[in-house]
Amino acid sequence: MDSATMLVTATYLLAAAGVGGIIMATMRFSGVPRPPLVFAMGHGLLASAGLTLVVYATLVAGAAPLVQIAAVLLMGAALGGAALNLLYHAKGLALPIPFVLGHGLVAATALVLLWMGAGRPIPF
Repeated sequence: MDSATMLVTATYLLAAAGVGGIIMATMRFSGVPRPPLVFAMGHGLLASAGLTLVVYATLVAGAAPLVQIAAVLLMGAALGGAALNLLYHAKGLALPIPFVLGHGLVAATALVLLWMGAGRPIPF
């Protein structure tokens, strides 16, 4: 698989993870302390698969500067997601809304940069 295909595939995986993230954030904003485990694990699985493709394409095949910035932001979002899972979700604690918002904003910013860096126009 060439790097352009990897980046497009990663974008779709991360977008799917983002849809799940929006659903989970909506649950949290409506008063649910934490999302169902299957949602959280599916979200993490899709996002980590996308991140793996982005990092591989960046390190092995070389990538545009926007993709490199997106990769760094995605790693930060992944650390934030892991922290949300390990520090709150796994302990049965309510997810802090500011932390959820920050995680989502960093990931969404990275997704837009990745989409632009992969040579695709923003679809809106």
